[in-house]
Amino acid sequence: MHAILHGKRLVAFDLDGTLIDSVPDLAVAVQQALGKLNLPLPTEERVRDWVGNGAPVLVERALTWALGHPPEEDLQARALDAFMEYYAAAPNALTTLYPGVKQALEALHHAGFTFALITNKPEQFIKPILEHFGLREWFSLWVGGDTLAEKKPSPLPLLHIADACNVAPGECLMVGDSRHDIEAGKAAGFATLALPYGYNHGDPIERSQPDVVLSSLLALLEPETEQAYAQ
Repeated sequence: MHAILHGKRLVAFDLDGTLIDSVPDLAVAVQQALGKLNLPLPTEERVRDWVGNGAPVLVERALTWALGHPPEEDLQARALDAFMEYYAAAPNALTTLYPGVKQALEALHHAGFTFALITNKPEQFIKPILEHFGLREWFSLWVGGDTLAEKKPSPLPLLHIADACNVAPGECLMVGDSRHDIEAGKAAGFATLALPYGYNHGDPIERSQPDVVLSSLLALLEPETEQAYAQ
C-alpha cells in the first residue's frame, strides 16, 4: 500500500471525475435542457469544463454560455428542472468507471478501510449510480451537494463524514480530481490525494498542492514508486 494510507482508517472519494466519467450523460442532459428552451447546444467537451460544482452551477454556466450573459432566476429555475428531469431519466447510459477503479476499491475494502463518498452531485443520483456499477455495498455513507447546508470546497461535508464514522480527520484521506476536493480536504484536516484525469476546469491539479498526485487509484495499492508529489 502507498504511504499516504499509513495511519488512515477512512478514505473519502469524490465521484465525478474520480470514480466515474459522467460527462457524456451530463452533456446529453444539458443539451436536452437547453434545446427545450430553444438555446444553442454546447459540445460534450465544453460541458466537461463546467462540471464539478453541482447541478445548479453546471446549468448556470451552460446558460451563461448560451445567452452570453448570466441567466435570470426564472430561466435558471426552468433550465435546472429540465436538466434534473433529463439526467434522472438516464444517469448511466454513457457513464463509465475509470480504469482500475473497481479493482482498487475491492483491494482497499478487503484491507479494512472504511469508504465514504463526498460529491457535489445531487444526492438523489448517488445510490442509483453506485448500484449500477456494483459499488454500493462498499460505501458506508455518502453526501451529495444538496445533502448539507454547504458543499465542497467547504470542509463541512468532510467533517460531517468523519464525525458520522467516528474517525478523526487525521485518520482520513480525501481522494479527488479537482481543486475543490483538495481545498476541502486541507481545510478539514484530511490528507489529500489527487488524480489528474478528471474535471478541474482545465487547470493542472498539481497547482492545488495536494499531498500526493497518482496516475490512477491502482497506484494506491503499490509502494511509492509511482507517486508524484505536488510542488
